[in-house]
Amino acid sequence: MTLTPLTPAPVTPIPITLALPKGRIFEEGVALLARAGLPLALPEKSRALQWRMGHVTLLELRNQDVPVYVDLGIADAGIVGKDVLAESGRAIYEPLDLGFSRCRLSLIREIGATGPVHRVASKYPRLTAQYLQERGLSAEVLKLSGNIELACLTGLADAVVDLVQTGSTLKANNLEELEIILQSSARLVVNRTSLKLKRGELRPLIGRLRELTGDAASEHRPVR
Repeated sequence: MTLTPLTPAPVTPIPITLALPKGRIFEEGVALLARAGLPLALPEKSRALQWRMGHVTLLELRNQDVPVYVDLGIADAGIVGKDVLAESGRAIYEPLDLGFSRCRLSLIREIGATGPVHRVASKYPRLTAQYLQERGLSAEVLKLSGNIELACLTGLADAVVDLVQTGSTLKANNLEELEIILQSSARLVVNRTSLKLKRGELRPLIGRLRELTGDAASEHRPVR
């Protein structure tokens, strides 16, 4: 009697939901995740807000919403800038620095400005207030949504806290960086409960992304 060897049953991937912000991080994040083995491709331009690709559901969100979706478990993992993550104040597991979309959050004033700082404008009121408190400054923090540098140029604020990448906008408007508050880049964030319940999918993904980005020395700590 000839015994026919048993064929192992195919392993069904665990469904996961990923949250990415609109724009450049979305495009670069999808490309990196595809290289890490997920069945992803850039979706065609449409009004869709989510896509299902194989076992992965992809959510396209506003920057500030990514930490909320991951922290509350609507998304199992996501990619978001360190600046947005730190401003959110949410203690989310941040296993990897993915290394792209690098920039810095800086204190900015007009070149040669020497007067006291009574008001600081920023899209990052939490980080700005924390920065001022650490330096014993009692300036008012004014939250704005766009064209932050204009607050300095019009006299609305004595200084601004904003992202800087190349510095070309500052030079064109007679502004300068006085101090770097935070170095930022795209980070992988993971919901802690999902990491336990879906470890068979998420832990190998983290490992593949670590190999691709060379972030072997990444720190496994919550963001505060």
